[in-house]
Amino acid sequence: MRTYSAKPAEAQAARQWWIVDAKGQPLGRLASKVANVLRGKTKATFTPHVDTGDFVVIINAAQVKVTGAKAEAKKYHRHTGRPGSLRSETFRDVIVRRPEVPIEMAVRGMLPKNSLGRSLLRKLKVYATAEHPHTAQKPSPLAI
Repeated sequence: MRTYSAKPAEAQAARQWWIVDAKGQPLGRLASKVANVLRGKTKATFTPHVDTGDFVVIINAAQVKVTGAKAEAKKYHRHTGRPGSLRSETFRDVIVRRPEVPIEMAVRGMLPKNSLGRSLLRKLKVYATAEHPHTAQKPSPLAI
């Protein structure tokens, strides 16, 4: 029996849109499920080096939860590369300022660290509230 390897054109034709409500969901569990769908691991045609995944829309990102003391202990860092420019913020501060960032960073960390991972991340759409501009794509609810 020959091993099946998906072609990029075949994978693009079979893409679906999923919608996930992040309200009350733990950040890490949500991110791991979404990363699997973006990567295409939920499909029988999964091929590691081809983008076979689907689009994912996450709503209510501002209401995602973290367990324990992570709201104050979890830090997000950014650095411009200049001396003394390291900036750190807690999860609580970031979720107030830009609610999409914690989910995007958690999913990014679970994707490949190469050009394939960057293209997969473009299929992730995160919104702080329940309103989103993707109703024309008719996203199906994804159970987490």
